[in-house]
Amino acid sequence: MTDAPRSPDADDPLLVIVDGANVVGSRPDGWWRDRRGAAERLRDRLAGAGLPGLPAPVEIVLAVEGAARGVESVPGVRVESAPGSGDDRIVELAAEHRGRPRLVITADRELRRRVTGLGAEVAGPRTVLD
Repeated sequence: MTDAPRSPDADDPLLVIVDGANVVGSRPDGWWRDRRGAAERLRDRLAGAGLPGLPAPVEIVLAVEGAARGVESVPGVRVESAPGSGDDRIVELAAEHRGRPRLVITADRELRRRVTGLGAEVAGPRTVLD
């Protein structure tokens, strides 16, 4: 893999990268008792409902870290387990896909700054939870 931006392809769908820890943590519903289960519920919600208000097609990537590592991908949602910081993996994903439209779902201010510097758009957790 190179660090050079890849050429955009007119057929590339919008890449939506979901900050799993940030989105799950945005609601006090007991997620801290079962982080892996909370990530699986978010994955399943994304796979079932998609992203309301966004035109199809979209490619959804759920970035997970810590206790949620190892959550499996399902049709409609690719899960990326970060070997270290989830934020760093999200930035890597945004950088790997320069040249195509990207939307990062997070409320993390520093992560927002980092990915917008790469040309990605950002939206908050309500985009996938409401």
